[in-house]
Order: sequence, then structure tokens, then C-alpha cells
Amino acid sequence: MAEQPSKRTKRRVKNPETFRERAIKVSREAGRPKRTARLRRKAVKTTGPLKPVGRGLKKLFALKPFRALGRILKLIGKVVFPAYFRNSWRELKLVTWPGWKESRRLTFAVIIFAVVFGASVALLDYGLDKAFKVLLKV
Repeated sequence: MAEQPSKRTKRRVKNPETFRERAIKVSREAGRPKRTARLRRKAVKTTGPLKPVGRGLKKLFALKPFRALGRILKLIGKVVFPAYFRNSWRELKLVTWPGWKESRRLTFAVIIFAVVFGASVALLDYGLDKAFKVLLKV
């Protein structure tokens, strides 16, 4: 059996993105809304039964006789819920929560850091305590 010589294919290396290409890519993606599908699903589950009520009220306040009432209620809503809370809620919608695996990993990292830091402070305290006792006896 004659062995055929294997042809080596030339390996192609993709050129890394330049700074300009990355800036263009980011500017294009800036116009897109954030991916908050998970939060939206949660919100739909919790507010799902209330959506028809909200739609009905919106249509009701769009009618001419109820426009003034709608404006008054909107003003009351702005007084009752200050801008801080409204902006906080908007900001909370943009949060992406870590998954279970990442949460565990980060929790263990914090626990390990706390133990190491506590042990180093205890060791330093013990050493300084011994040093000052020796200095005060003299």
C-alpha cells in the first residue's frame, strides 16, 4: 500500500480587530436595547394579569372626557413616586443577574478572602500584642 503524502493546509489566522473597528461596533450596538429578556419574563409573570387593566385604563384616559383625570393621576404618581424611585426602577430593569454557578463561585471567593484576611489580621494582632508586652516589661 502506497501512503499518500498528507497535504498540509495553510492555517489562516484571523486578524484581530483594530481599535477603530471595535469603536464602530460598539457605536452600532449602543443603539440597540439591552438584553433583558429574563427580567421581562419575570415582569410578565408578575404583572401579566394586570396588563389588560393597564391597557384598558390607557384607552380610557385617551378619551376626551377623561384626559384631565389622566393628567391629574399622572401628576399624583410623580409626587407619590419621586424621580429617585422611578430612576431606580429603570436602572433595576437593566441589571443582569448572575447564574447559579457564577453566584456559587463568587460566594466561595468572598468566603475565602474573608477567612484569609481575618487570619492575617489575627496574626498581625497577636504579633503586635507580643511585641508591645515585651517593650512594656523593659
